Amino acid sequence: MDNQYVEQREGGYWIAGTRISLDSVVYAFRDGLSPETIQREYFPSLSLEQVYGAVTYYLGLRIEIDAYLEQAKSEYESLRRASQQADPEFYQKLANARQQMQISK
Repeated sequence: MDNQYVEQREGGYWIAGTRISLDSVVYAFRDGLSPETIQREYFPSLSLEQVYGAVTYYLGLRIEIDAYLEQAKSEYESLRRASQQADPEFYQKLANARQQMQISK
């Protein structure tokens, strides 16, 4: 297997040759999941070697990847706020539906 486990494309980091983002593996790892659990329960289409390679890549470039994740989170929050402001009625309907789901539990 090629030892390049992560590639940059489309402005993000991806497990090489897949549609799985490095972000998703890193968040699971930072939540305390082992590479074996990540592979078995979340990404069975990845080999264990790929998951370990992604985790190793993250650990080797932790400062850079953490900064990338923070920037992506900030951009997401900005887009979410803009979307809420553009259609507050829709978001109020969502909030009401969530509240009804909580009540019915």
